[in-house]
Amino acid sequence: MRLKLKSHLGKRPKMDETPARPASPIGLTYVVAASQILGLAVITVMAAWIGQYRGGVAWDSSQLLFNVHPLCMVIGMVFLQGDALLVYRVFRNESKKSTKILHGLIHFFALIIALVGLIAVFQHHKNQGFPDMYSLHSWCGIIAFGFYLAQVRDTYNLFVSEGILANTLGLLIIAFGAVVGYILTREEWRRPPLAEELALSMDFKNLTEEGSPTSTH
Repeated sequence: MRLKLKSHLGKRPKMDETPARPASPIGLTYVVAASQILGLAVITVMAAWIGQYRGGVAWDSSQLLFNVHPLCMVIGMVFLQGDALLVYRVFRNESKKSTKILHGLIHFFALIIALVGLIAVFQHHKNQGFPDMYSLHSWCGIIAFGFYLAQVRDTYNLFVSEGILANTLGLLIIAFGAVVGYILTREEWRRPPLAEELALSMDFKNLTEEGSPTSTH
């Protein structure tokens, strides 16, 4: 009777039996959608600011080369990095390997785009004969890039209409960061482990326990 009970308790579902995947928590879809709307609004307002008040972008020796810098940093270090953090919340029922690959790819593209922004500003300084790393913004930007944290600093406020647009951009960035942070801090929205991942974890635990010198047979 004891052996039969032990065998019954130790039985696990077969790997080919696919359990029903839980639905997304209430509210998650709407909050994620709001974060994407805010993130795209950040990029749109930044592009409108550069196009309307700064003459657009160009990879040449003119002042327009500098405009590549803020646009790339917002796309890479703000929007894409925020989306990379949300991967495990949005694709919560997918395999962990798939979500890790997607998470890494988004971070990779964010890194490349941010790197283009850094190259643009250093090349602009070289073309104009300006010294590098002479301002607080430069130091904060390098530290932010090194630790892979997003930081945006508003340095333009020459005209009333431009100042309103710049302040709107700042508020959108703050709102986007707040929504992303809210999603990441909700415990009930964390990605649950799938059945096959639990089974692999249990098998690994059993193997380590059987291989331990203190285990009894």
